[in-house]
Amino acid sequence: MRWLQKLERKLSPYAIPNLMYYIIGITSAVYIVDYIFPVFLYQYLAFIPHLVMQGQIWRVITFIFIPPSASIFMIAFVMYFYYMIGTTLESEWGTVKFNLYYLFGIIGTIIAAFITGFGTSIYLNLSMFLAFAYLFPNVEILLFFILPVKIKWLAYLNWGYFIISLIFGSMGVRIATVMSLINFFLFFGKDFIDYLKHQKKYGSTRRNFKREMKKFRR
Repeated sequence: MRWLQKLERKLSPYAIPNLMYYIIGITSAVYIVDYIFPVFLYQYLAFIPHLVMQGQIWRVITFIFIPPSASIFMIAFVMYFYYMIGTTLESEWGTVKFNLYYLFGIIGTIIAAFITGFGTSIYLNLSMFLAFAYLFPNVEILLFFILPVKIKWLAYLNWGYFIISLIFGSMGVRIATVMSLINFFLFFGKDFIDYLKHQKKYGSTRRNFKREMKKFRR
């Protein structure tokens, strides 16, 4: 898309190379500090709209450094997984485009947070995973370092999770789900539309072919 290319050129001087290296590094540091010195660090990093409006502006960025609540083993797996995904996307797209994708994800999360009252990076990271799965569906990973599985199957599960959230979730969950996918559809929406058009055309051609074959057999 032309507007996206123009935006890439404008963002180019400010793009951060190896962005995931810094995000994963800081996130890991936050987890370690909070684990060794339980100071409830997360409460100072979380995106809470009314606190942002009171002047705690750092929260619009620091929420992306809050690690998921899990065991050390799970944290290690998640950190490695998203580092692998992020660096691969940056290698495929280039630094500027990857920065832009992540930035749109942050913006979507912030908008959702102001509507719902709370922001989380969970959906932001899922949107990055979906981009990776879309580009590299047959890449195989070791789930939990043990079970081999293709990325596309995990992506299907995530799409299922999104659909269930939209159907059965609260209004806040629905808004967060939709806004978290803004970056994905901005980057891949045209491909989806082209795919649907192709499928429609293919289906129409196939039906016409079957109709003509029936006439021929008569």
